[in-house]
Amino acid sequence: MTDTSTAWPVGLRGVTESIVTTHGPNDRWNAAALGLHAPDPHPGQKSDHTSDNKNVDSTQDSSKSYDSGTTAVKTSTEAKSGAESTNRSIITATTWGNTRTRRNFHREGGGVIQFVSDPRAFVAAATTIYEVDEPVLDTAHAWAEVTAERLEQGERGGTQWEQWAIQPVETGVIDRTVPTINRGFAAVIDATVAASRLNVASYDTDTLLDRLRYFAETVDRCGGPREQAAFAQLDSVTEWRSQVDEPEAIPVFDE
Repeated sequence: MTDTSTAWPVGLRGVTESIVTTHGPNDRWNAAALGLHAPDPHPGQKSDHTSDNKNVDSTQDSSKSYDSGTTAVKTSTEAKSGAESTNRSIITATTWGNTRTRRNFHREGGGVIQFVSDPRAFVAAATTIYEVDEPVLDTAHAWAEVTAERLEQGERGGTQWEQWAIQPVETGVIDRTVPTINRGFAAVIDATVAASRLNVASYDTDTLLDRLRYFAETVDRCGGPREQAAFAQLDSVTEWRSQVDEPEAIPVFDE
């Protein structure tokens, strides 16, 4: 049974990693990783324009959360009343480059946010062209149908970005789980960020490869079968190991 509402189904703070499905021109739903930026609790400090499955990063303070059971503090129209209020009153996300998510946001005006705990689903969304027939993934614990309204656009490191106001229209909780902390899971998520930045001119490749090596070692020590399978999928898609010295010294996993 799914409990529905018009409020966010989970608490959001800092940057919450999600998967967004957007309806494409081929009548299928494209799934991609998307970082949801909560309102900045320290409005006097500048925050970075980052998110999406490329260049996921943030300088936002996560000491306060945007609780579930609330709606956006202001509408996107109200947020536009002053440039300084743009990033502080609503949930935002940023798309990088001419991605399917960006194009579908422009064409459809929104999508469906998914909150998942399966690292394999996240790797597929972050690193591959992942299309499904239905808007809600089988792996989703909760979802939110949202509108996406463009707030700002710009360029960073030669890549065009667009920032969007993300507003829930209808949300649902499919199942409630007891939260656990697993370093292997966290390493998989961070590895998708590092892998997405490979061959991007504004990032140092050697630094990224060192991070991926460390994340592989963390998954080997701390991850379970799902985390190891997810990392194996990341290996297959990105082929990052071919760029490192002594790849045989890095743990290898089976999908």
